Amino acid sequence: MLTQSLLNKEEKLAVIGLGYVGLPIALAFARKISVIGFDINVERIEMMKQGIDPSNELEKEDFEGCDIIFTNDLAILKQAKFFIVAVPTPVNKYNVPDLTPVLKASETVGKVIKKGDYIVFESTVYPGCTEEDCLPIIEKLSGLRSIIDFKTGYSPERINPGDKQHTLKKIIKIVSGCDAESLNVIAEVYSIVVEVGVHKASSIKVAEAAKIIENTQRDLNIGLMNELSIIFDKMNINTYEVLEAAGTKWNFLKFFPGLVGGHCIGVDPYYLTYKAAHLGYDSKIITAGRSINDGMAKYVADKVLKHLLEFAENIRHSKVLIMGATFKENVTDIRNSKVADVVNTLQSYHLKVDVVDAFADSDELQHEYGFSLTKNIADNYDAVIVTVPHNPYLELNDAYFASITTNNALIVDLKGIYRDKVSSRKYWSL
Repeated sequence: MLTQSLLNKEEKLAVIGLGYVGLPIALAFARKISVIGFDINVERIEMMKQGIDPSNELEKEDFEGCDIIFTNDLAILKQAKFFIVAVPTPVNKYNVPDLTPVLKASETVGKVIKKGDYIVFESTVYPGCTEEDCLPIIEKLSGLRSIIDFKTGYSPERINPGDKQHTLKKIIKIVSGCDAESLNVIAEVYSIVVEVGVHKASSIKVAEAAKIIENTQRDLNIGLMNELSIIFDKMNINTYEVLEAAGTKWNFLKFFPGLVGGHCIGVDPYYLTYKAAHLGYDSKIITAGRSINDGMAKYVADKVLKHLLEFAENIRHSKVLIMGATFKENVTDIRNSKVADVVNTLQSYHLKVDVVDAFADSDELQHEYGFSLTKNIADNYDAVIVTVPHNPYLELNDAYFASITTNNALIVDLKGIYRDKVSSRKYWSL
């Protein structure tokens, strides 16, 4: 049995793609079995060999006691029997799925697999992608036939950056296979590290669809909250007070308005709408939610501009401070951060914008978005936008904001963390 062979370290498991998803999976398995960690980025490989997580999610001790080889060598990768593909699946600037990483990973797999091997994809894709887009590449390059010569499956990742509670071993893992045999084997292999058990999906497409709708559902609910916040703002009602009141009902779902970025919620719905369009269906509700959420950065920036036009002494010399550049609180992850859209919109109005963040890397922001972090916070900002509620920002008070702003400044609190705490300056939240 493959599982026992892995546990006896007679066979090896490989993880292809060692980012936010792949590295935690690789290390989790490496505490139980022999693992090959494969990535095409040589610099990242060298960092991981030294016990450093390039994504800054894991500590050095997380690498200790792990039977793992980090490599970019195909000859070493060939030693594996069970392959997990965990590469990014982003969208391009037109919000069209970019399958380049997952197709390149399929090429890599096709060059190294042999008869009897297993390949499981974890990358988020639209239903059908594994079997219709990835498998033909693997079969062509390997000369092997799916099901007959090798087995495939899909097990969607559920890694949540910055979340130390919902870790791999504590989240039910969805698994699927190309046939009944592969489903059972894949379920057994993941059960090595997933303590709470697995859910066997009836097909690969079902598992792919489950992943897509997990984040699409959240996107739509946040989109509703964002639209409500726009409506309530026109009524001079505080959205968070409304949600607090409505939340007293036992079955009210507690979602909140805000910028929707990151590598999942702000991306995954586009994979579903893209596939739907190819099937001749024009998605309406999902697209509407995406439109609202993608427009929130401009909405916030416009709110600040209107305030400055009314209250700033000289708008040409107005300064805005943005606190928080990552896509969510207490992480270093800046992927698809909508804060960048706020910065770009404000700068398009020729405003001077300073950005600070307690976790983000300045050089990475400069490379990705064209702006860096300011080293010294000034004392004359005409607006402050707190975009991300990092822990260091939670204890800031009215006196602090007064010390860094002009008398008519606006404090924009996107997550409502300073509600009833700011009195000496104008205050606004979503």
